[in-house]
Amino acid sequence: MSGSLPNYFILDDMSVEVVGQCSTIESDKTKILEVGNNEGESEISVSSNTTSQKAAQAKSNNKLRRSYVTVGILFLVNLLNYMDRFTIAGVLDQVKDYYHINNAQGGALQTAFIVTYMIFAPIFGYLGDRYSRKAIMAVGIFLWSIMTLAGSFVPRENFYAFLALRALVGIGEASYSTIAPTIIADLFTKEKRSQMLMVFYFAIPVGSGLGYIVGSNVAAALHEWQWALRVTPGLGILCVVLIALVLREPPRGEADGAHHLRNTSWLADIKHLSKNKSFLMTTFGFTAVAFVAGALAWWAPSFMSAALQFEGNPKTDAKISFIFGIITCMAGIAGVAIGGEVSQRLKSVTSQGDPLICAFGLLACCPFLFGALVVSRHNSAVTWILIFFGETLLCLNWSVQADIMMYIVVPTRRSTAAAIQILISHLLGDAGSPYLIGVVSTLAGRPLANAVSLLLRKRFTEIENG
Repeated sequence: MSGSLPNYFILDDMSVEVVGQCSTIESDKTKILEVGNNEGESEISVSSNTTSQKAAQAKSNNKLRRSYVTVGILFLVNLLNYMDRFTIAGVLDQVKDYYHINNAQGGALQTAFIVTYMIFAPIFGYLGDRYSRKAIMAVGIFLWSIMTLAGSFVPRENFYAFLALRALVGIGEASYSTIAPTIIADLFTKEKRSQMLMVFYFAIPVGSGLGYIVGSNVAAALHEWQWALRVTPGLGILCVVLIALVLREPPRGEADGAHHLRNTSWLADIKHLSKNKSFLMTTFGFTAVAFVAGALAWWAPSFMSAALQFEGNPKTDAKISFIFGIITCMAGIAGVAIGGEVSQRLKSVTSQGDPLICAFGLLACCPFLFGALVVSRHNSAVTWILIFFGETLLCLNWSVQADIMMYIVVPTRRSTAAAIQILISHLLGDAGSPYLIGVVSTLAGRPLANAVSLLLRKRFTEIENG
């Protein structure tokens, strides 16, 4: 029997541009029956066929093991990626004191990173669909490791040099984030792909949480916040070695049975993606997730620090970052796992299962996060609990939306699609939200938690007065 390209490729209108064929598969039974009538010849043929089967099975098992190892390496790099991204957030108050900057400038540190990250993502998306993905990732990870380490040595009078280095970190991370999911998509298919993407995206909340925990505690132990930035670079260089020597880069479309795929021009890729309604809706939906997650991740420790001071129960930055880091890890693991599991079960009921999960997670997190703002002045324990449930629901989206993109876009456009999604979701999402919150806080002339609480109290007073 002959295989064929998966039906979802047609959604991207590539039937006339992609030259793809699946290898013809013949059953072993057919091969045996085609052997001559002589009984001795048949036995020899069956024996030969059995040996060939064992060799093929051993080769397949080895290939599968290498695929799992590859996912493990990509998970590790993604973990370090998000550790590095949120290390600054765990020591943000110390950074502000060191450079004598306000909340708006503190928010600009994350915004500068996100801006370069999203600008360079389309460039690496184009390269990732056409050239060696291993080489691109290795160079990018090496770059962000060096830039992160260099940032830890910038003196206090050169804040804008520090800002520039944090922006350059975004270039390195863009090279990785646009490519890694496409490698997993080419290694696995169907339910196994969903599971491996779920494992890969566990690294986002766990890495973010570890960024708060490791960064703040290393800084506290060594009495300098700069040491927080010196943890991940060495591990990043180790990942470069693993990518170069161990990681398996599959041919594009391998898991889907597609061979001899031909790239179209970048403009043609953009044209087709712009007509892919599922891709566009997924991207704009994820933009909302990025806006909320970016502001929450960057400002939550500072917010809780101000809230605890207002409550009369102040804690050190290291303690607050540790609590928030643990909550982020637990909520992320729960959210990604629940989202992935429910996705697989719901697909057997409705083809709209994945979008429904994403929509539910985004809508359901709102009352929990809003409730955390309301009660932060009165009960910090309840605030932490509400943040946990809000983050859990927000994390339902991570692996599910990535899986959606992989099965609605053809292999030769997946890196470009990931890059465009990064560009739009960050441009309209977390590129501006940390800075926007910082500006509001600075203009209000009071700590972030007090500013938000004042606005809420004023609003409630207006409601009570009719």
